[in-house]
Amino acid sequence: MTDAVLGIDLGTSSVKVLVVDIEGTLRGTGSAEYPVLRPQPGWAEQDPDAWWKATVDAVQQAVGWAGAGLTIGGVGFSGQMHGAVFLGENDRVLSPAVIWADQRSSRQAAEVMAKIGPGRMIAIAGSPLVTGFMAATVAWMQEERSSIWWRTKRLLSPKDEIRRRITGMTATDPGDGSATLLCDARWRNWSPDLLDAVEVPSILLPPVKSSSAVAGEVTVDVSDELGLAPGTPVVTGTGDAPSGLLGAGIIDPATMLLSLSTGAQVMVPDDAFHPDLAGRTHAYCSALEPGPGRPGWYQMGATLVAGMALRWLRDEMLQLPVAGAYERMTSWAANAPLGARGLLFLPYLVGERSPHMDPRARGAFLGLAAHHDHGDVVRAVMEGVTFACRDAFAALQDTGAHPDRIVMAGGGSRSPFWRQMVADVFGLPVYALTTTDQAAMGAALLAVSGIHAFDPVETAQQWARYGPATEPNVGMHARYEELYEVFREAYAPVIGVSHKLGDWYEASTGPRVVPRPIRRRG
Repeated sequence: MTDAVLGIDLGTSSVKVLVVDIEGTLRGTGSAEYPVLRPQPGWAEQDPDAWWKATVDAVQQAVGWAGAGLTIGGVGFSGQMHGAVFLGENDRVLSPAVIWADQRSSRQAAEVMAKIGPGRMIAIAGSPLVTGFMAATVAWMQEERSSIWWRTKRLLSPKDEIRRRITGMTATDPGDGSATLLCDARWRNWSPDLLDAVEVPSILLPPVKSSSAVAGEVTVDVSDELGLAPGTPVVTGTGDAPSGLLGAGIIDPATMLLSLSTGAQVMVPDDAFHPDLAGRTHAYCSALEPGPGRPGWYQMGATLVAGMALRWLRDEMLQLPVAGAYERMTSWAANAPLGARGLLFLPYLVGERSPHMDPRARGAFLGLAAHHDHGDVVRAVMEGVTFACRDAFAALQDTGAHPDRIVMAGGGSRSPFWRQMVADVFGLPVYALTTTDQAAMGAALLAVSGIHAFDPVETAQQWARYGPATEPNVGMHARYEELYEVFREAYAPVIGVSHKLGDWYEASTGPRVVPRPIRRRG
């Protein structure tokens, strides 16, 4: 019998599960999807019960694929960050989980930031507070759904809720904890000052444990359902961003991870806590405990729309059949010239994070003319997403990040055309991560680290696998630099117009009746 571990990554659109042996070889995989619920414009919710059903299905797939010759000796976790799960008596789910893409709490986020002070918030938490983060969602819930808030007994991040259902125990880690904006990222634990400011009793929050610490065991109640032996140890895990860094083998600041999936992130490890006081990027706790050669933090620029833009284009505009759609679309884009014959796309379909931190930003096509065809449109969307990533990277550069290569992961990394575009826009060599589902792989790595005492840094370097380098074309890079400046120049006037349109739309739909609480929970 061969020892193996399970890595579970609870993403935005699906859960991915990997069975990985202790040599880092993939032995089984499973996945299952669930929808993002949008009951009102700007809202983004998910059903924790749908997460659970998908997790059970994906674990069964992965374990079944791996076969009977493996012993699953541990479970690790990764998951979408920032979201909030509200549990009441007997851990009953009180409402749909509010996830990172939600925009309902813009007013509350601004009020909390003003109350704490932007500089103080960033100095403690490593990030400005924006919509979709747990701290902002809690403030919204206190005001708009006080009946739910008053019944809340536990407040959990998404992956922590699934681990609770497996083990019956609650915990979180510094990585997911810091992404709530209720944590002191310097000390890697909950911040009394931030909890007081948002009026969150500490008893509602789980204890913070190391990402590789054993947080519980598979209970008898769920063991048959999952196909795992009762008593199998389960480690705490971490958020999908720090788990992705570890799963990609990135443990030093010379390499930047560009993850292109629903949204996109540019991330660089950091051996100290260096928040961007201008509030354009995020500094969070990593999956590693700080120490020599173990960067305990990372800097991240996040954009809200990447693959989401292509999916929107596929489903809403082009209305293509799902099977083979992305391959067709990228082949059309590859036949269009650089710059899409004068067509520029601003990809802010659901607002933007780095570097603008503007939930009300909206997208636009600029330069649209009668000569543009579907290839120009697809290429413009891909270039716009890549420029947005470059914009986030520019903010990281301003705070001292200077990587000399890019590792590209996520669905976008599978496209040679997009890899070349990234190399040409950034002017850096790009290595495709061939490791499957780096966040789930990072979760598996944390399991072997915590259960078998493997060194996480050495294991990350041994497990990660890359394709050959895609080198930038010097001439293309120079032309993209010119177009990128146009992209940056377009932001202010276009977003100013989009704000006015948003105000007009809200006014035209009539006044919204908002229930007001008498007081908040203290």
